[in-house]
Amino acid sequence: MTNSLLWTRLLVIFAVLVCLVQAAQDYYQILGVNRNVDDKGLKKAYRKLSKQYHPDKNDSKEAQSLFLSISRSYEVLSDPEKRSIYDRHGEAGLKRSESNGGGGGGGDPFDVFRRAFGFGGQGGAGQGGQRRGQNMLAEIEVDLKAMYEGDSIKFSIARKAVCEQCDGSGARSEKDIVECPVCDGRGIRLVRHQLGPGIFQQVQMHCDRCQGRGRTIKHFCSSCKGHGILDSQSDLVLHLDRGLPEGSEIVFEGEADESPDWVAGDVVVRVRSKKVEGGFVRKESNLYWKEIISAKEALLGFKHTVKGLDGHDIILSRTGVTQPGHVDVVHGEGMPIYHLSGHGDLFVEYQVVFPPTLSTKLKSDLEKAFDWRHPDSTTHTEL
Repeated sequence: MTNSLLWTRLLVIFAVLVCLVQAAQDYYQILGVNRNVDDKGLKKAYRKLSKQYHPDKNDSKEAQSLFLSISRSYEVLSDPEKRSIYDRHGEAGLKRSESNGGGGGGGDPFDVFRRAFGFGGQGGAGQGGQRRGQNMLAEIEVDLKAMYEGDSIKFSIARKAVCEQCDGSGARSEKDIVECPVCDGRGIRLVRHQLGPGIFQQVQMHCDRCQGRGRTIKHFCSSCKGHGILDSQSDLVLHLDRGLPEGSEIVFEGEADESPDWVAGDVVVRVRSKKVEGGFVRKESNLYWKEIISAKEALLGFKHTVKGLDGHDIILSRTGVTQPGHVDVVHGEGMPIYHLSGHGDLFVEYQVVFPPTLSTKLKSDLEKAFDWRHPDSTTHTEL
């Protein structure tokens, strides 16, 4: 084999290897970090991206795919053993290791999310015993149609968020966080009080200079002015299943107020349908409707069409006499039964509306039809 032919084949093999490497996912690139990133930088990058593409905030298919990739990248790179294998052998080597019993791959991305944000603790504590902030309760009224058909509704809430520029430290840089000169970094200080001649009392108290933290800041962060948190707005997506019960509570983990001192609590959204005058009324899986008919329809029958919540036609028809307040049941025309097949029923109450006045002829015709005249009438109508 000539040198030129050997060189050509080597170039082809090299090109194929390059394509294979490019086809594999680069976990560092997905998270937007360099290969020397430490645990703190890794978690910061993951927290930012995972919240941006979380299904609670973005329900597009592209966002959901990115969320899975981001979770997988963090799951691998945050595990020292997996990260070492990945750095040496790439994604293919990592998958071989996982398939040979080196730890399962592709875990639940929502579990990865909870661990990274410290959710799921007991007794108000987050991961590692860190204190959890309070939950926020929001009540939202939606169109009954949205609960009938199922829908995704975007909404926003005002909240406190940890400053991204300083990562909640309140300092311009890490070098600006120094030991408190008053308490010498202990977070507490001793105060002497004179109770009388030659009598002193020594009291231990939190250092008011550093608020008991043992650290002070030389230069504040230009964004949060030393507070570590900022006023923010969280854009969320509320996913409504068909037939969702009234008063259902949907939980958005970690979307309540943030703080460097605690793990963010949850936003709990309580969902109810709007009350619309003259519209459908819901009671569990059944719907209630009031249909107005005229006096002649009440006596002679009628055929009406009512538009259902999804726009389909519901036919209401009667041939006999309909008493005011009479209720018909239309089976299967109620709300979808939550997480089951089928629908509830539609209860239709008929309200009869009489004309405000009668013409002389119509009154005479009715008196003849019903063989009736008013007892106080002084006139006699020949029948």
